[in-house]
Amino acid sequence: MPTKTDPRLWRAYLLKEGLRYAVTVKGEEGKVALDAWIGWARRSRLPAFVELQRKIVDNRAAIEASRDTGLSNALVESANTKIRLITRIAFGFHGPKPLIALAMLSLGGYCPDLPGRNRPTE
Repeated sequence: MPTKTDPRLWRAYLLKEGLRYAVTVKGEEGKVALDAWIGWARRSRLPAFVELQRKIVDNRAAIEASRDTGLSNALVESANTKIRLITRIAFGFHGPKPLIALAMLSLGGYCPDLPGRNRPTE
């Protein structure tokens, strides 16, 4: 039984699962669960969880706004990652115009007609 062999590891596991619950539950119940988890982590005396709860408290307004609106920066991060990949692909081109053209084709939503190919009907 992990509670007897390594109580700190067991407490860390329970804290991890408590945070998982607090993050997945929506609405007012999620806010209450996160408040309870913050208090529990603060008292845990496990350095990693104490530091994590401090970061959550520092960024609480942004976390609440994200949970209330359902918005995140995932799309922006995805576009940044794709642009980095396109930049590596375009290495060796003679100037920035081919890189910009690749980015516009990949991320701009433009699908030009290619010679000798029929466009599928939607």
